[in-house]
Amino acid sequence: MNKLYLAFDIGGTTIKYSLVDAELHFSAGDRCSTEHNRDGHILKQLQSITADYQKKYTLNGIGISTAGIVGDEGQIQYAGPTIPGYQGTELKKVLVQQSGLPVIVVNDVDAALLGEQLAGAAQGKSAVYCVALGTDIGGAYLDHGQLLNGAHATANSLGYTLYDQQSKTNYEQRASTLTLEHQLVDLKTSVPVAFDKARQQEAPFTTIINNWAAEVATGLANIILLFDPEILLIGGAVSQQGDFLLALLNRALKPLLPPDLCQTELRVTQLADRAQLFGAVADFYN
Repeated sequence: MNKLYLAFDIGGTTIKYSLVDAELHFSAGDRCSTEHNRDGHILKQLQSITADYQKKYTLNGIGISTAGIVGDEGQIQYAGPTIPGYQGTELKKVLVQQSGLPVIVVNDVDAALLGEQLAGAAQGKSAVYCVALGTDIGGAYLDHGQLLNGAHATANSLGYTLYDQQSKTNYEQRASTLTLEHQLVDLKTSVPVAFDKARQQEAPFTTIINNWAAEVATGLANIILLFDPEILLIGGAVSQQGDFLLALLNRALKPLLPPDLCQTELRVTQLADRAQLFGAVADFYN
């Protein structure tokens, strides 16, 4: 019998969901708005969608990828201002009680990494670190099948690292993709177009992109030296820049690492916006 799992991916503005079968095929997927979680809208939506799917399909489990820090009981332990009123939401408890199914809840960056190991760029690798570059910067570390999140589930909070006293900025304030977008506003240029222009060696885009890559590399160097992963995955929409992005980052890393010491390979993620959906249900395939 082909098992079916219901996968959710909860972001700041959108909830994506889909069925995933035993062969990792997606079907019956859709998306809806979080409505900024007004009156607990996110949990209510998950309950409504779950009830609807259970009427139509025989489900074997539910997986949830979500923004925020996830506690041991599948609750939202911490949520920033992106999703108001989300902190403390008992996702797992409520859905287990409603559905009678096993429910897995995992942070979205962790989910992206789990998805890439299940069906993407990290397949077959035992020690993998993932850096998600976007509005902020998140990290996740998978070591021999175990997500390492620290004693209080707040490890890998990369964005808050590398605080600079002079500029009063942390890592993500200097190296996020959002920061790069802000640097391009006066030039009326998007990040993808800026990369295209940098490929053509067009000023000032070459300098802007190189400087941004150098900022990103400062965080990557610390990850490589501290964790020594087999693979360091670069995720987020900017990962679509592929080999060009990897060449920029590898070049920027050279002066930051001792010669001939580090063997970590940089890769970009492969699964794009499906990584979190794969990762939400990844534990059901182990």
